[in-house]
Amino acid sequence: MKFPHFCYLVTLVSVLFSCSKESNTETDKTIDPPIVIDSVPTSTYFPPISHTNEWETVSFNALGWNEVNVPTLLNFLEENDTDAFIILKNGRIVLEEYFGDFTMDDNHAWNSAGKNLTAMLTGIAQEEEYLNITDASSIYLGEGWTSLTPEQEQNISIKNQLTMTTGLDYTVDNNFCTDPECLQYLNEPNSNWYYHNAPYTLLDDVIANAVNTDFNTYFSEKIKEPIGMQGTFIKIGYNNVFFSTARSMARYGILNLQEGNWDGTTILNDMDYFNAMTNTSQDLNLAYGYLYWLNGKESFKLPNSEDTFTGNLIPNAPADLYAALGKNDQKLYMVPSMDLVVVRMGGASDEELLGPSSFDNEIWGYIMDIIQQPTP
Repeated sequence: MKFPHFCYLVTLVSVLFSCSKESNTETDKTIDPPIVIDSVPTSTYFPPISHTNEWETVSFNALGWNEVNVPTLLNFLEENDTDAFIILKNGRIVLEEYFGDFTMDDNHAWNSAGKNLTAMLTGIAQEEEYLNITDASSIYLGEGWTSLTPEQEQNISIKNQLTMTTGLDYTVDNNFCTDPECLQYLNEPNSNWYYHNAPYTLLDDVIANAVNTDFNTYFSEKIKEPIGMQGTFIKIGYNNVFFSTARSMARYGILNLQEGNWDGTTILNDMDYFNAMTNTSQDLNLAYGYLYWLNGKESFKLPNSEDTFTGNLIPNAPADLYAALGKNDQKLYMVPSMDLVVVRMGGASDEELLGPSSFDNEIWGYIMDIIQQPTP
């Protein structure tokens, strides 16, 4: 879904859902010629926070990457309903492509990839002492936010919401539903992992109530504006969905690889929280942090399944990759060891899955064919 005129998004959302692709005119854009780096960058590049198109690029030749395999990757992306694709190395654009009539200035739903934004914002709120993730969620949501007894409800913490371990019943008719009658007891917290969307969605209310500020306002102040992102969260049914350009998603990837720092400005200073967020958060699904998906673990679980699968989440990808993964293959991949950010926005490549999909492993096969040194 692509949406124009962000200043009108909230009031026109019902109309916009009937549209497919339109231009974004949130701000006047200036077209700046790319600054091409012809040597391997040794420092991280931070694109300007002003709303221009200025962004340094680095050539395949400088990196020694195998450019001859790029057409194969682009064909794969186009055949799989991709709208936008970006690869950054050290913050600089190596590859940026848009497909069909989707453009650099169009906005797209992140879907569940937006969970990562909420995870970092929770850490910021904790750092500012508005909340503690070990607190009972009912402190901020009020007693009766579920259909549980007060004693059962008191046992659910913010950390349980971050890690998908609330114990709430995910077999209800609509597990996106955040109404108390939809939030029923199934297990004790921390005894089972299941990708239950409703408790995650209520984290937005936890944060807003804790800081006594509108969620969008707090997110804009603490993350969006300081790193030059654009976009907004929009309430769609029970869900709170973030929409932005592909480049804004790429900016958030840079922030993650810099562990919460943007060109000397601290966004998240709590490294204990950041490390916990981007590493295994519980022993029930090793491939899940605080709303982040993790590669390189011995096993993983997937949305809509109670099964545990052996091996890496994305075998073709670097082991230290962590990711924001959203429905219909919205992807933000971050690889610290290689200082890589990869963004993919578009429609579902195959099945309409909530997070990880076979597309992850396929696309990383093509990416690694490019990153590997060309054969002499």
